[in-house]
Amino acid sequence: MKKMLCMLFSALVSIMASAQEGVWSGELEVQGMKLPLVFHFSENGCTMDSPSQGAKGIKAEKSYTPEGKLKIDIPAIHATFEGVMVMKMITGTFMQGGASLPLMLKPGTVAPKRPQTPKAPFPYTTEEVTFQNGEFTLSGTLTLPDKATRQTPVAVMVTGSGQQNRDEEIMDHRPFAVIADALARHGIATLRFDDRGYEILGFPYLEYTVADHKMDAEAAVALLRKKFVHVGVIGHSEGGTIGLMLASEGKIDFCISLAGMAVSGKECLLQQNRMLLGSLPQEVADAYCEVLHRVYDDVTAGKSVELADDSLLPESLKENFKIVLSMLSTPYMRDFLTVDVREALPKVKCPVLAMNGKKDMQVDCEANLEAIDRGLANSPHEVVAYDDLNHLFQHCQTGMVFEYANIEETISEDVLKAMIQWMQGIKSW
Repeated sequence: MKKMLCMLFSALVSIMASAQEGVWSGELEVQGMKLPLVFHFSENGCTMDSPSQGAKGIKAEKSYTPEGKLKIDIPAIHATFEGVMVMKMITGTFMQGGASLPLMLKPGTVAPKRPQTPKAPFPYTTEEVTFQNGEFTLSGTLTLPDKATRQTPVAVMVTGSGQQNRDEEIMDHRPFAVIADALARHGIATLRFDDRGYEILGFPYLEYTVADHKMDAEAAVALLRKKFVHVGVIGHSEGGTIGLMLASEGKIDFCISLAGMAVSGKECLLQQNRMLLGSLPQEVADAYCEVLHRVYDDVTAGKSVELADDSLLPESLKENFKIVLSMLSTPYMRDFLTVDVREALPKVKCPVLAMNGKKDMQVDCEANLEAIDRGLANSPHEVVAYDDLNHLFQHCQTGMVFEYANIEETISEDVLKAMIQWMQGIKSW
């Protein structure tokens, strides 16, 4: 009888395993927000995606409990899921960090609604282009309005921090594609390009600095100078900072900074952490920011921080602090802390439009727009702060990153209109 039960269990597991192969998805509800998860089951195991966090291919281990439950262990995030097949759905519990949340998986993946993503046919043309910066070949899309000429204004679009593609794609949003489409429909050309090494597996992106990415943008500007008279930059976040740098050097004819950082990298990261820790007790947030401040000072002074003192931190934040320390060992982060464009802003002579959302949790709206407004004493400029917009210029509730994926809007139509009207109002063309 025992042997018979074992055989039946093995057969049941085999049937379940076969039925569960493929893609399954579901949503966790965390503090009123939905967090989608996607599991890719195969005969040999599985991986997990967290689209709203931009995480794909997280390795997981699939097994079955003695009761016949499917069990998924995800070591990288210290999480597990256990569930049973009921009516073509896997119903169970997702556990992480002491929290247990219900999770129901269904076959397939639900594509999020992104109504602003451009869809053909288009009343403009596009060209695939490549250009060089030293050893790197960069690839991009040149979007040209109907009847474009050398006098057509054109903008190089520069992405924010982290390796991104030409559309600055994040959580199925494609903001640069949306911007390029809107501008082309109003007579403005754009060039958007993939970050260096984007399609190279294992490319050491963090070995390169903001100055390196600025040189890539400068190479894109040089390419456009061969075809157009009026060349500028539209940069988002770090890309906005790069745009201001190029403007201060007289390399471009106009600049649009979308949530661009103007205070130092060190100040920006401290402000960012302060905002993100807002839900914690004040004394805990103060202790964490005090430790970060000391570590950032040590890094900018060229000191090693591998053994930085974390004794003032609660246990719940020590693991996060270790991750921060590991990031600070990279050339990119050590350089980023020292980036500060404030001294260069008075050198800017070209028109500048700087915008940010008041609910931006990554680049503080007030501090950075104030620094830009004060610094651009010699530039015809405009600064605009929008209520209820986040770092991506989406209408939002909290501005937290986990909201991005759940918002259907890719970028506020008011922001798109403001960019178009400002560019059409420039008197030099």
